[in-house]
Amino acid sequence: MTNSEIVNSKAIERSIIKKLMWGIVPFLAVLYMFNILDRGNVAIAALTMQKDLNFSSLIYGLGSGIFFIGYFILEVPSNLIMERVGARHWIARIMISWGIVSACMMFVRTPVHFYSLRFLLGLAEAGFYPGIILYLTYWVPGSVRAQVIARFLAVTALFGLAGPLLGGVLLKLEGVCQLHGWQWLFLVEGLPSVLLGFVVLKVLPNGPSDAKWLSPSEKEWIVTAMARENANVERVHHASIFTTLADPRILHLCLIFIVTSTAGNSVGFFAPQLLDSRSGGHWSNSFISVIMVIPAIVGAAAMLVAAYYSDRSGNRRTHVALGYFVAGLAFLACVYAPTAPLVIAALALNALGERCAAGSYWAVTTDLMGARAAAGGIAFINSVGNLGGFFGPWLMGWLVQRNHGNYTVGLYTAGGLMVAGAIFSLLLRKRSDPISSGDTGVLGIVEPDVIAAIAQPEQTLP
Repeated sequence: MTNSEIVNSKAIERSIIKKLMWGIVPFLAVLYMFNILDRGNVAIAALTMQKDLNFSSLIYGLGSGIFFIGYFILEVPSNLIMERVGARHWIARIMISWGIVSACMMFVRTPVHFYSLRFLLGLAEAGFYPGIILYLTYWVPGSVRAQVIARFLAVTALFGLAGPLLGGVLLKLEGVCQLHGWQWLFLVEGLPSVLLGFVVLKVLPNGPSDAKWLSPSEKEWIVTAMARENANVERVHHASIFTTLADPRILHLCLIFIVTSTAGNSVGFFAPQLLDSRSGGHWSNSFISVIMVIPAIVGAAAMLVAAYYSDRSGNRRTHVALGYFVAGLAFLACVYAPTAPLVIAALALNALGERCAAGSYWAVTTDLMGARAAAGGIAFINSVGNLGGFFGPWLMGWLVQRNHGNYTVGLYTAGGLMVAGAIFSLLLRKRSDPISSGDTGVLGIVEPDVIAAIAQPEQTLP
């Protein structure tokens, strides 16, 4: 390739990234914002819903967590179906179905209603976020994919701050049209997902070849670059997932994920109620909803900084272990925090540690599986690990109810699980033969196209 051809190729590459950042990434970030909103808004709604419906902590915890059972069942099939039917139709289907189910949460009256709708919500949402990440891999090769993914995560983190703020406003609609504030929350946050699903059908291209805003030279550049990359990873793409999952290192990584996910979700779904109990009733429900933005901001910033240093050093294991250790200590600090402001500080410290660990954890996992296995193998690890999203809220609900509303035992348990995850991370071998010949070692430098991305939405932070 001549110098002029190289310069021209770089110019086309910059043009494509610019168009993606303005044409697709913000739109996908909005879709993901509502995904997180409709999945986790039950934590804010519970501030009043639990009392209105006379649900015990165990009922609330079980109902919150059962979402992840449905999610586990359909996540891998959902991603594989998307590759067959096309991104536009499948992402639209996911959004419309989850939006309808989320809005129907306003009709919950009994535990059976609660369990059923949360389970259906998990089925409906399954595969959305890994599908979005997979969709982005259709547009840019690994050499520039990290830039697009990183910017997508940054925009997503920014948009995601609107969730707690909106929840606080909607809870204030108590009594309007004879509806409770939590009913308005589910309705107002659910219907936009349905509407956006129809927008997806109208505007989202299945891939570069369908994008009218790309020039012929840009489409040709993407096709050529992706064909070159696919040729290089052909043997990894066709590796048997059953062979992959038989490797004990994959089981080791699943263990780390499910232990830390159980800990994080056990506190995450109960964090607003924990703040309510520590504030002694001096903080309003809407203020508690808004103040939950602080841990989210700290976690997002920490993830970006930690990912930078992790990439530079290549020492993934240390970042994973140290991050989860700090996150565990933060949960233990919640036990001794006598006031709500100190609990917020401890939750922010937890978000810092957990997010620092998440990026490097998925760097290790992506390296082990190979980038092209994301549609199946990594989605499988993600869905298995996210069973912690079921066990965590159920466990915390049971412990809180057993201890008459006291969170101490639950927080000790969550902290202990996080520390256990840190210890398990230290036991990862520093270098090892990859699952498929030709891949890099377990803790080596990896292509960062899906580093942290698949994990980011799948864990509920306080």
